[in-house]
Amino acid sequence: MPSTHNVDKPWDTDDIDKWKIEEFKPEDNKGGAFLQESDFKVLFPRYREQYLREAWPLITRTLSKLGVNAILDVVEGSMTVKTTRKTYDPAAILNARDLIKLLARSVPAPQAIKILEDDVACDIIKIGSLVRNKEKFAKRRQRIVGPNGSTLKALELLTGCFILVQGTTVSAMGGYKGLKEIRRVVEDCMKNIHPIYHIKELMIKRELAKDPALAEESWDRFLPQFKKKTLSKRRKPFRVTDKSRKVYTPFPPAQEKSKVDLQIESGEYFLSKPQKEQAAAEKREEAQLEKKEERRKEREKDFVPPEEINFKEKKSKKRKDHDADDGSERKSKKDKKDKKEKKDKKRKKNIDSDTEMVD
Repeated sequence: MPSTHNVDKPWDTDDIDKWKIEEFKPEDNKGGAFLQESDFKVLFPRYREQYLREAWPLITRTLSKLGVNAILDVVEGSMTVKTTRKTYDPAAILNARDLIKLLARSVPAPQAIKILEDDVACDIIKIGSLVRNKEKFAKRRQRIVGPNGSTLKALELLTGCFILVQGTTVSAMGGYKGLKEIRRVVEDCMKNIHPIYHIKELMIKRELAKDPALAEESWDRFLPQFKKKTLSKRRKPFRVTDKSRKVYTPFPPAQEKSKVDLQIESGEYFLSKPQKEQAAAEKREEAQLEKKEERRKEREKDFVPPEEINFKEKKSKKRKDHDADDGSERKSKKDKKDKKEKKDKKRKKNIDSDTEMVD
């Protein structure tokens, strides 16, 4: 039987957007009212109390359209959202929960209300536990914001999300793809990787997405490769011993003798308390005497007379050296003289032989 999976359907036309999220309307809820009430409660800091009191009428009006009831408890310092008999959208209570979470994290009310839209999601990234040192944490958190908020603004433009850095959290609102990028940038920034590297990468991706020819190709060759320049933290010993020369023995080394064993060997263990004290005193006296003797020798070094030089011996030594030098000079002169005489004799012989031949 032929497959009907890839056959064109009469209702499947080109003008239909398959990825579009349709709005959920009251007539879409076929089951009617919910059988059980759902509620979520979020605490907020005291400094947010005044702002929430001013913005609460706007929040209640917005949530009442979805059939969700909102309660602000100033005494306890909490915000609560509940489903009612008029609630028709099952996801409305989850969006309302995200709304009060964002309000507690200092997100402005007009911006936080956008979370009720279907194509907007939120992500609250906890960065407090990623860095232990408080100074490092403050510096890296400031790195996300950048000078005059320039880094934050660049990330918002590239990802299309709203970002707010507050305390030990980073609140982000926008599409799922943008939220994924923001989480990666924030977590890497806390791991000491500057956001500027990710911003550069996002800018390149944005330009590559405009080219339809590169839609099905890998973009790795266009993206910058940032290598980590971390040095080895392993401590290198000053003197490295060659363990290969040592002979392997399967038996462990002999156990070192304890203090008590050494005392038993020396006999000190069996002495009484006064005898031990006397022995210790004698030992101290010996050490003191040795030290005293060393210091005395050190002091007397300056007063030790230098060795006397015997001028007679020195002169005789010099004379001997001079005689030896004279002897060697005489010998060399004699050798030169002998060589000269030999040369003269040879020359004379040659001259005589020449004269004979002429005759």
